[in-house]
Amino acid sequence: MFTGIIEGLGKITAFNKKTNNRSAAKMKINLGKIVKGLKVGDSVAINGVCLTAVNISKEITEFEMVGETIKKTNLGFLKLGDKVNIERSLKVGERLEGHFVLGHVDGIGIISKIEKQSNQIQIWVKPPTELSKYIIKKGSVTVDGISLTVVDVLKDQFSISIIPHTMKITNLSYKKVSDKVNIETDILGKYILSED
Repeated sequence: MFTGIIEGLGKITAFNKKTNNRSAAKMKINLGKIVKGLKVGDSVAINGVCLTAVNISKEITEFEMVGETIKKTNLGFLKLGDKVNIERSLKVGERLEGHFVLGHVDGIGIISKIEKQSNQIQIWVKPPTELSKYIIKKGSVTVDGISLTVVDVLKDQFSISIIPHTMKITNLSYKKVSDKVNIETDILGKYILSED
């Protein structure tokens, strides 16, 4: 369980995307100071994808991914040197500042427009068609692991507004039009709509 409050950026130092029946894809990430206290077996959200730490050597942490994760998230499009959003799993009793995030990505969205304004940046994202019904104005959405509020909703896209602090500490500052982002819709909305 996560909250979508990003702790910092990690940098990919190695990535073997090949998977087969006996081995998983492997990614090594320099977590910097976020590695403090991390143990093998702990869950970490990488761009909003819940992964398990399988090896830790100083600041470098290795994660394994099955083929489904590579295909269904933007992790498969990453390369050496890319910056990724990092969030450690929620501890019981901690303050919940974002919203409930599972780290189970629903699909990949495409950034369609980036509008720079005086005190914020508005980003428009085109989600997969099947996710549109779960995205509502003023509702919660997770984009690359970041807990955000939906500002506007059009037929095939939605917008989010990013304050300077969020731009500074997340990988959104590196994003451009046509980049792929992971989307996890609000779990509460999914349960409500599934009752229909």
